This record gives sequence, C-alpha cells and structure tokens, in this order.
Amino acid sequence: MILDRFRLDGRTALVTGGNRGLGRASAIALAEAGADVVLLGRSDPASTLERIAALGRRASFVACDLATAGAAGIAESVASAGPVDILVNNAGTIHRSPAVSVAPGEWDVVLTVDLDAVFHLSQAAGRGMLARGRGAIITIASMLSFQGGINVPAYAAAKHGVVGLTKALANEWAGHGVNVNAIAPGYMATDNTSALRADPARAEAILGRIPAGRWGTPDDLAGAVVFLASDAARYLHGAVLPVDGGWLAR
Repeated sequence: MILDRFRLDGRTALVTGGNRGLGRASAIALAEAGADVVLLGRSDPASTLERIAALGRRASFVACDLATAGAAGIAESVASAGPVDILVNNAGTIHRSPAVSVAPGEWDVVLTVDLDAVFHLSQAAGRGMLARGRGAIITIASMLSFQGGINVPAYAAAKHGVVGLTKALANEWAGHGVNVNAIAPGYMATDNTSALRADPARAEAILGRIPAGRWGTPDDLAGAVVFLASDAARYLHGAVLPVDGGWLAR
C-alpha cells in the first residue's frame, strides 16, 4: 500500500535545532510517522521531547553547540545518538547587516553553523548509513539558495553552499542506498524572519509576492520532511524541494 511507504516505524531520526520553529515541527512530524527522535542542539528542548514521548516514541537530547563543537565534537555527538537512519540538518543562524559592515567573526559564525556543521553532521551520520546500505539525509536550504537576498551575504552564501553539498553527497551516496535531498522553505513565520515581519515595508513586499497569500508556518514543512525521510522518496536524490507558497513561481 502506498501509505505504508511513508511510515517510519523502527527508524531513528536525528534532528538539529529542535527546540522551536522548523526543527520542532519536523521532529514531531517524524515521530507522528513512527520514528524515534534524537534532538541535537545547544539547549534542552523539553517541550518537544515531551510532545514526542506523548506520541509513544522514544525521545532524547544530545547537547552540542554547532558553532564551537568542530568536526570532532560533532562526530562524537552523532555517535552518542546511536545508529541514525534519518538526519535532518535544520539548525541555523542568520546575521543581518550590509555586506560592508559584516565583521569577520560574524561571517565565520554563520558559515560555521549553516554550512560547515551540515557537512560534518552529514559525514558523521553518513558513515553509518553507508555501512548499513540505507539512510536519508535532509538538508534545510532556503529561498536564498536561489537568490541573493538583502543584507544577509553570509546566510545567502551558506545556503547556496548547502544546495551544492546536497547534490555532491547525492552523487556519491545514491548508489549506496542513502538519499540526500534538500527542502527550501519559503518565507516562514519563525524567529529568523521576525525582523522582516516587523518591518512594514519589507513585510508587505514579501507577502505581496507569495501567491498563497500568507507567510508559511513550521507545520507547512511536515509533509515534505516525512516524504523525504521515507521509502516513498527512495528514487529521489539530490533534489531541492521548495515549500514556498509559490514564491519561486512569480
């Protein structure tokens, strides 16, 4: 039955940044589809863990600051999560300022969290997936994987890199049973867009370009995450799936 291919029973998903927003919604959706979930991040996502446990799934937390852990620390954290069948590279950060004002440290933090950590997490989890001949890695791209944005040069560079990395890993790992794909969220009502939504002119301009007529919500990503994590997407490799209310169609 086709709906059975979307089930994730018996699998373990590792989701970064599951405390709120897109990461929280993704983690809960994976649990609703049957997966046990490990959340990795800086702070204990107690409410997300409680929600997952209430669904009858195992829920645990691994403390790891992706800005400072480095490759070795990230690998150790992934190992402590046990065998990972699904990895959702969701955690990210953003810095808003004109390019001429971006300090080296501000640039470095965004690239470290939004791109370097995605590679180190994928590499660490991917080793086990390759050994077992099965796995799914989902990276979170952005509308700024296609566009340059305004006053977010480091974020745009990182998100362009995430798409390139997704395709590179897919080329290497597709033949070994590991699916690597990306989701590109549109303009979502999350902490990352709070400054945009607080600016009347920018908010009006953005909303006016979204054919769906509204900002997205974290729950709008749930179906895409479960799909890409499941056997229903077993022949999908290196794809970038926009979930954008039609933004790119304009």
